[in-house]
Amino acid sequence: MTAADVIVIGGGIMGASAAFFLRQRGKSVILLERGLVGQQASGVNFGNVRRQGRHLHQLPLANRSRAIWQSLPELIGDDCEFVAAGHLRVCYSREQADRMEAYARDARDYGLDLEMVSPNALRERFPYLGREIVAGCYDPTGGHANPRLTAPAIARAARRAGADVREEAEVIGIGKGGEDFVVEVAGYGVLRAPAVLITAGAWAGKLSALFGEPVPLAVHGPQMTVTEPLPYRIEPTIGVSTPHLRETVYFRQVKRGNIICGGHARGPASIETNRATVLPEAIVGQMEQLRRAMPGFAKVSIIRSWSGIESYLPDDAPIMGPSATTPGLFYAFGFCGAGFQIGPGVGETMAELIATGETGVPIAACAISRFRT
Repeated sequence: MTAADVIVIGGGIMGASAAFFLRQRGKSVILLERGLVGQQASGVNFGNVRRQGRHLHQLPLANRSRAIWQSLPELIGDDCEFVAAGHLRVCYSREQADRMEAYARDARDYGLDLEMVSPNALRERFPYLGREIVAGCYDPTGGHANPRLTAPAIARAARRAGADVREEAEVIGIGKGGEDFVVEVAGYGVLRAPAVLITAGAWAGKLSALFGEPVPLAVHGPQMTVTEPLPYRIEPTIGVSTPHLRETVYFRQVKRGNIICGGHARGPASIETNRATVLPEAIVGQMEQLRRAMPGFAKVSIIRSWSGIESYLPDDAPIMGPSATTPGLFYAFGFCGAGFQIGPGVGETMAELIATGETGVPIAACAISRFRT
């Protein structure tokens, strides 16, 4: 029977990062991924490395993660195509502009300095934006990275540091016997550890329920597209701030010239079939909103669209921290479509919590106990 200090269940960006930082703290760790590392939500998302627009209580975690993104080449030997080219939020109404301005004021108390940009300044700095846009909020430290590269690169670094990373390793049984958790894994037999971290995304609710902690986890599929290559001219990641999902669109341009775009709608997804659906009508609506924000895209051609399986909670906040029922059990899942930027910070924070029993990052608002009935 194989044993370790910690077993991490789920090989997305959270789990891979936790395994890496647990090894930095000298803990032996086994990382289990039912498919391939980074195959699910961590690998199919937009790739936004943004802090602005998050709940204020999440900014300390986002700040911690931003420092890790900047240090990836030194930490793991790979920059994962992270480009700190700025992040710009724009809006179509004065009311929404007032909300963005209030957020910018409040965010300063959390170490995030944002610049409100007037319509005239927007036209001068970003002349390609649509005329309906009335204001913008700019973070020069924001940016984007390649989600297909990131979790696998972190997992490789964890393996080089001594982590036991196992793919195609589905957990088929888990319980606690004495001081240790006993985890049965298809193809690998039985593993033991005094601590378990569940970072299994949309599938994590099934595991938390086994420990008397069911959660109202919903699954949806993002609607993602990529265009033909165009001349490179858009440096920042740009997103529309709006209370209406149908108006939401976000886009970025990679150096190869392609425009990656998301937003407008979410499609159906299933953790039983492991499938998510691209909705043609959603892609059409997304392109309409893209042209609204960026009229120059009127005749651009889409070359690919995709979706994935993301998990959401009703209060739009993740579950992160210790179990309320079982000592030694920890959770980090349900990041509501916004987990990519904070992924490395989540991993470091959970490693710190598991290794020392505490963390300097406030995560009380993410406790699983808030869903107790």
